[in-house]
Formats: sequence, C-alpha cells, structure tokens
Amino acid sequence: MYIDVHAHMTDKAFSETDRVMSAIKAAGVGMVVCSGYDLETSFASRDFAEKYDFVYFSAGFQPQELAKYRAGDLERLRPLLRHEKCLAVGEIGLDYHYPDNPVRELQKEVFAAQLRLADEEGLPVVIHSRDCAADTLELLRENRKHLGHGGVLHCYSYAADMVKDFEDLGLYFSFGGTSTYEGAKKVQRSAARVSAGRILTETDSPYLTPVPRRGQFPNTPANIPYIAGRLAELRGEEEGGFVRRVEENARRLFLKWQA
Repeated sequence: MYIDVHAHMTDKAFSETDRVMSAIKAAGVGMVVCSGYDLETSFASRDFAEKYDFVYFSAGFQPQELAKYRAGDLERLRPLLRHEKCLAVGEIGLDYHYPDNPVRELQKEVFAAQLRLADEEGLPVVIHSRDCAADTLELLRENRKHLGHGGVLHCYSYAADMVKDFEDLGLYFSFGGTSTYEGAKKVQRSAARVSAGRILTETDSPYLTPVPRRGQFPNTPANIPYIAGRLAELRGEEEGGFVRRVEENARRLFLKWQA
C-alpha cells in the first residue's frame, strides 16, 4: 500500500470530501496522516481522522502559526496526543523563510517545549524546517534526550551532506512532490542518499502537486504513486519494493498505527 505521512486534509481547498477520500483509497493509498499546525487544526485533524478508517493525525504548533500561541496551549494539546489515532506531535519546528515570521527565539522555545511534550507522551515528532538547517540541527542535538521516540523531517529540503547528521539523531525523512520537479536537484540528491530504513513519502496536500500533475490544485494523497515512483527511480530501486519498505518504515516510526 502507498503511505502519505503528511497531508492537510482539513484545508478549505477540499470540498466533496467523501469523493476525494474515495479517490485516494482507489489509488491504493492505505494510510494518511492529517497534520495539525495549530490548536484549531489539530482538533479538526482529530475529527477528520475519526471519520475515515485509514486516516490518522498529528497535533502541534507549526512555527509560522505562533501568533496564535497562548500560554497553556500545549496542555490543551495533551488530550489530543492521547487519542488512539494520534500518531505524532507535529508539525513543529523552525521556519526562517519570511522576514515577518515569529521571532526566532520564540520559535526555538516552543519547538523545544513540544519536543519535551512528545517525549512525555511517548510519541515521535513531525518536524517542519525551512531555511534554518544549522539551527534545527543544533536544537535537536541539544534536545536529543527527548528524541527517544523518533521523528520525521517532513518535506526534507536540505543538502545530502546533512542527511547523516539527522540520521545520527534517529530521524526519518519524508519527500513529496518537490522530488518530482526537474529543477529540484538538491532534494533529489538527498532522497537518493537517505538510508533505506529511513525514507517516507508524503504529499503535503493541498500543496506541492507532483509531476505530471504539477500546476493542478489541490494536491491530494491520490498523487502519492507519482512521488513513490520518482523516488524509487532516483534511488535505483524497484517501485514495488520501495513502496513496501516505506510502509515498513512508517510502521516502525508510528507505533500507534494499527492498520
């Protein structure tokens, strides 16, 4: 079965949800993780996961959403993390891409706090990191004792030379539609470098629609086969074997997944 470890299925881009979900299942997708990025979307992701047997969710505060963050919000997340279909804390992390993003010290503070929360709840983390490779690596190394349940760098975009640094922390890597883009050579080199036991697939739906459907919106997990096929090609692997390995990796990381 195909696996999508990171999608935003509660986004307003999706209408006729039952039809969309039927198409996803028909494409051979057997598991989707609906990712929260603030308090509201984390609760919405839970509600969405409860509607569909093959959908799970993660809950957390993404760095770009910290303007909404209030004291006590992490404790409000805690009951969600104990839900039987919550597989991870996320998405969480750092983002320095836009100059008006929340201040970096606040981003680091909340990222570290959510790493501790994940450790307390026995869950892996889903990490968002953009334009801040060195700071992300440094903070993760400083908090290594809280990474005992693992984690995944979603939509990994950093250089292949950094793959081993993150692997040494026990982390996984997920790749999406960007890996199919002709100009995304850095991402493709990284995808080829990741160890076989550490690679995962995602769509980041409704964004980053893969080739050959690039330009169409919204992206959906039904497009995972295009991503898996391209990743297998980049790695010189047979697609069926690659897809099975991704499922094995997802089961190893997301211990609450009971499909």
